Amino acid sequence: MVGTHAIRGSRVGSGPMGEAERGQRAPSVTVSYWCAHGHESTPTFMADGDIELPEMWQCPRCGMPAGRDRENPPEAVRVEPFKTHLAYVKERRSDADGAQLLDEALSAMRARGVGSGSS
Repeated sequence: MVGTHAIRGSRVGSGPMGEAERGQRAPSVTVSYWCAHGHESTPTFMADGDIELPEMWQCPRCGMPAGRDRENPPEAVRVEPFKTHLAYVKERRSDADGAQLLDEALSAMRARGVGSGSS
């Protein structure tokens, strides 16, 4: 008897839910945002007078920033490359400062007898 179950996969009480069962839907507003690639994003926000809508939104398709002005979308944010500890030190110190610090450290080590080659 294949195919005799007319309501196969259904459960009692699994009918479509209407607003009466879920309650009233909150008022909302849909806002359009455009990125530099021309993608449109339309997130929905709660329509409350106290809520301030964001000026920028991240495009879900390409990840670029999107704005509300279709003709002038925001520019891509420049991502700074990873810097090593040495790169940060070189930004703070000149070569002359580094040479002076090295001389001071070597003098201090020699005064303690470290690194002189004697055991």
